Amino acid sequence: MIAERWPGVPVTWSRRVTAAGHAWHYLDNAEAIPAGTRPRGTVLAVHGNPTWSFLWRHVLAEAAGYGWRVVAVDQLEMGFSERTGALHRLADRVRQLGEFTDSVGLSGPDWDGRGVVTLGHDWGGIVSAGWALDHPRELAGLALTNTAVHQPPGHAVPVLLRLVRHRRLHEGATTRTPAFLETTLALSRGMSGPVRAAYRAPYRSAVERNGIGGFVEDIPATPSHPSRAELDRIAEGLTTLDVPALVMWGPQDPVFYERYFRDLMGRLPHADVHRFDGAGHLLPEDADVAGTLVAWLDRRVGRAEQAQATGGAPGEDRDGPATPYRPVWSALTELGAPGTTSADRTAVVALGATGASELSWGDLDRRVRHLALGLADSGVRAGHRVALLVPPGIDLTTALFACLRLGAVVVVADAGLGLRGLSRAVRSAAPDHIIGIEKALAAAQVLRWPGQKFVVVPTAHQVGYTPPRTAHRRRRTIGISGSLRELLARGVALAERDAALPPAPGPEDEAAVLFTSGSTGPAKGVVYTHRGLAGMRDVVSSTYGLSPDRAFVAGFAPFALLGTATGATSVTPAMDVTAPATLTATALADAVAAVDARAVFASPSALANVVRTARDLTEDRRRTLGLVELFLSAGAPITSEQLARATEVMPHADLHTPYGMTEVLPVTDVSLEEIEAAEAEAVTGSVRGAGGGACVGRPVRGARVRLVPLTQDGAATGEPTTEPGVTGEILVSAPHLKDRYDRRWATEAHSTTWPGWHRTGDVGHLDGAGRLWVEGRLAHVLRTAAGVLTPVAAENAALTVPGVVRAAVVGVGPAGSQQVAVVVETDPAVHRGARARGSLAPEGLSRAVRHACGDIGVPVAAVLRVPEIPTDVRHNSKVDRPRVALWAERLLSGDRAGAP
Repeated sequence: MIAERWPGVPVTWSRRVTAAGHAWHYLDNAEAIPAGTRPRGTVLAVHGNPTWSFLWRHVLAEAAGYGWRVVAVDQLEMGFSERTGALHRLADRVRQLGEFTDSVGLSGPDWDGRGVVTLGHDWGGIVSAGWALDHPRELAGLALTNTAVHQPPGHAVPVLLRLVRHRRLHEGATTRTPAFLETTLALSRGMSGPVRAAYRAPYRSAVERNGIGGFVEDIPATPSHPSRAELDRIAEGLTTLDVPALVMWGPQDPVFYERYFRDLMGRLPHADVHRFDGAGHLLPEDADVAGTLVAWLDRRVGRAEQAQATGGAPGEDRDGPATPYRPVWSALTELGAPGTTSADRTAVVALGATGASELSWGDLDRRVRHLALGLADSGVRAGHRVALLVPPGIDLTTALFACLRLGAVVVVADAGLGLRGLSRAVRSAAPDHIIGIEKALAAAQVLRWPGQKFVVVPTAHQVGYTPPRTAHRRRRTIGISGSLRELLARGVALAERDAALPPAPGPEDEAAVLFTSGSTGPAKGVVYTHRGLAGMRDVVSSTYGLSPDRAFVAGFAPFALLGTATGATSVTPAMDVTAPATLTATALADAVAAVDARAVFASPSALANVVRTARDLTEDRRRTLGLVELFLSAGAPITSEQLARATEVMPHADLHTPYGMTEVLPVTDVSLEEIEAAEAEAVTGSVRGAGGGACVGRPVRGARVRLVPLTQDGAATGEPTTEPGVTGEILVSAPHLKDRYDRRWATEAHSTTWPGWHRTGDVGHLDGAGRLWVEGRLAHVLRTAAGVLTPVAAENAALTVPGVVRAAVVGVGPAGSQQVAVVVETDPAVHRGARARGSLAPEGLSRAVRHACGDIGVPVAAVLRVPEIPTDVRHNSKVDRPRVALWAERLLSGDRAGAP
């Protein structure tokens, strides 16, 4: 065992050197790099205040295995470096760091020619950036964690720093007592006692803490501060750097606010960015900074042969035959052109509890143009980000297409994420403008979301309606710059003066940041170009026959906007779109009748409620639903039995369900008849690989699917394959694939392990007929003593038990020997006690579930019943398996766990 002086730090990493007459302490992992291996480069890691080089212990350990030397220095007066008693200004610290690197051969005459990547946190970020500017010959890259390189005039320094700088508190909080140190350590989540002790080790006395007070005193809070000139030099110099750069950020930082992050983005526009949701100021303690940095070094700064190492894209060229590019707003301008027969035809209809609103194609085209002119006149420019916090309907459709036509980047996050999730999404996207209903703008003001604000006042029958006078009365209170109505009026006036719109954006320009549902972790922003959005529209149109000749009901929000882009008339039913299960059979029938719709798009939870409320249908409404030709269940997996229930209300509809995600929609498509045929083949064994999950069909036009096989421990490794029956992580490629994840560099890097392909995080397999079967999420795979077990097939088996309406298959116990637990939700009309507190299932129900799962070879250790299985917020359909698993683990260990 290697002796450790501090947790995770071998004694042999601790080094000392004298530079320019001062004694320095530093950590160096050179001895941990595999013997005989020449280091690929060096990371110069610089801590901030009041930490020391121990902050970078995970980076030292991780990087060594990949051939990167890491030198983590203790700045003078800090850590275990010399205490001189002097106050060191920022310029002094930058110069001193250069003297240190000269002494250890990272710069100066003894430099060996291998590049240096700087890494800094807090004050170390500024100091390391100064070193980077002063050493262009040695510099190979720059990485920063939470820091600030500029203090805007007129803005106070952060509250915590302002407090400790107060003359009555400064010395007592920073030097005489460890208050500042302890407060900083308290900012990290779950720091262990030994780790806290290690951070405290160099700062036991007031003399040892003198440097902590000196750093605080040197904060250049005013233009006249002695260190302001050096801070300004560094801030301006960063704008000239053209080396690879990485910014890693913890958004929950009470010291460095979002404005400091946005400032860094402005100075390093080429930087790769990764925001760690939930992490804060001490980012290296809260998040996987080490793994992210090493992956980035490998891709951006490392081997020239990296492209060869990744193996390239598995298979043929990604895009296939080129599809002519048509902007997403083309249907509006073509169908709404003055003098055309289509200009007076209905384009969009929104239904509410008290009425309807609608626009013709001509009206919609004019409205989009007028709003675009009004927005441009109000400062919205190409490339600006505009968050749209508006319920689906005419206002959202107008705002979306107006922004796209201007070249602004729309940011769309679902209100179903909840206030906390929505706030996290909006802040991460950092919009320049917000268009939203008053409720959303009030939240934006309280939560300090960035961006100029424009209010949308819905009409009286729409959800979220607020009388106009209320919005205007509160305009100053919540910082509203204008209203949608005012922008439209301004646009009309400009159009009458023949004002021209700015040039249209190009196909490769950014078009949208669309946030995922948050059902598998914090919602992620997915960036699409205009070509990507147009490709999604084209695939949806060709797959489902959407066109000006086929009107449809949009009970699933994404298809409302895509459908309008195809030129199809759409109607939004009277429902709460953030809760799909609020769609009733009556509301659906009324929506179909409003536009003589022949297609319906809805989520599984919406379908379930439509079937439940079918008893309320009048005969006229039943006849109306009988006219539907296509029903599409989108947004979450659905069994053939659940899909078949749509025939109870839409008896003549062709029933389909696609497979896709925010990152690429759709990937595959399948009809009910095809699912039933595939399931029959699984029973007979006539097609290799049929069965064992949910059949989602064959890839749509232009899409391709591969599988990355699973190992015995549940990891997806090896070469992608199309071999039938091989279970693995689903890998997809398509012309309408996302451009990237927004400010999630590590997530994007993992997603594109094979360039041009997307790792979905789902697991499944292909059968011999080329159909894809989805078996669950990679993160939800059970690791039992008999090997890996995917959950969907067993869940579907449990759903065949009469009265079981939802099921979750989870693992309990340690990985490698997990036992299978099936948690079910039952129908109160079938099972007595269905709404009782969660517990072991009654004997009869338990026996039936075990038997159903046993028929497909899944041994069940426990069957539990809960009144309601938790699902995702957007679709009300995707089971939250991690949450259920934690609850089951607690219950089976004897804890009265309550509800999952």
